[in-house]
Amino acid sequence: MARLTVLSGMGRKSAAAFLLQTEGRRLLLDMGGGLEAGEHLDLSRAGRVDAVLLSHAHVDHVGALDRLAEIGSPPVFATAETLRQLPAGLRPARVEPLPERGTADVLGLRLDTGRSGHAPGGIWMRVPTLRGGFLYTGDFSTEAALLRCDPFPRSATVLADASYGDREESLAAQIKTLAEAARGGAVLPCPADGRGPDMVAALTAAGLEVRACAQIAAETERLTGSRPPVATAETAQEGHIIVADGPNAEHGLPGDLRMRPGFRFVFSGHVPRSSPAHTMIAEGRARWMGWNVHPRLCDLIELAAKTRAERVLPAFVDLATAPRLTAALGLRLRHCTSLEV
Repeated sequence: MARLTVLSGMGRKSAAAFLLQTEGRRLLLDMGGGLEAGEHLDLSRAGRVDAVLLSHAHVDHVGALDRLAEIGSPPVFATAETLRQLPAGLRPARVEPLPERGTADVLGLRLDTGRSGHAPGGIWMRVPTLRGGFLYTGDFSTEAALLRCDPFPRSATVLADASYGDREESLAAQIKTLAEAARGGAVLPCPADGRGPDMVAALTAAGLEVRACAQIAAETERLTGSRPPVATAETAQEGHIIVADGPNAEHGLPGDLRMRPGFRFVFSGHVPRSSPAHTMIAEGRARWMGWNVHPRLCDLIELAAKTRAERVLPAFVDLATAPRLTAALGLRLRHCTSLEV
């Protein structure tokens, strides 16, 4: 039998790290870094791993790759785009490519993949098992205009991104609200290789003049063929609408601008308590307004139905804050750190 062991990523928003043991292989699904200052992934239960499989390149999924030696220095499997995005300090010595859509051989095991709609190069992964197949969604979204989420395959056990819990508000409604809030100028921080190009495209379509830092401008050009005007610390003005890398104003252009008077900030993603964004919001110097990059409650219900899942493990969420999700999953819900799959 195949077995899943949760090393991190259940019960709250935290580093993603899930150990799948099947057919004599030990596969680590993602190897994330902590989101809070001083928080580090506990690898004490990982043992020696045969391969690491990455869903995408965001820090909470890849931030511990500099510790591969602790688990036997295994090869890292990921899409070409995910490997391209890895910071220099996290690039492994041994890499193997995965398709964004298709089937791959991972150490003699079949792995099916599809695009996850969360980040360029981001994928979901499915492994056949005797209990009907195991699906790991990674982070996923069905709403991004520039990123496709491929249909999920039938799988008896699903480890699903449930970061938003009971949230039901649509991205379309959020775009309309944020566009109004941004008129007159706003800094809109976002992670690299994430929602930035979608923000630029959607707000531009809403009739706003949008600028971007060099990183987000380049990403937007890769995805759309059009490059927005570039904003820098020297050229940024209070009345500009600027989409910029530095999701919690901890670095990049948002980090440069956060102490300057007159700049309005609107954060739209997960805000760690130890981040500058948390302090700015608490002090009334910034606002938080959602921009969906994870599934809504309705998306999770549809996922469970279409995969015909018998067991669903909701990742990255405190279920105490998601009573509607808990009720909707019913007897399919699993909230444990070890499970036969």
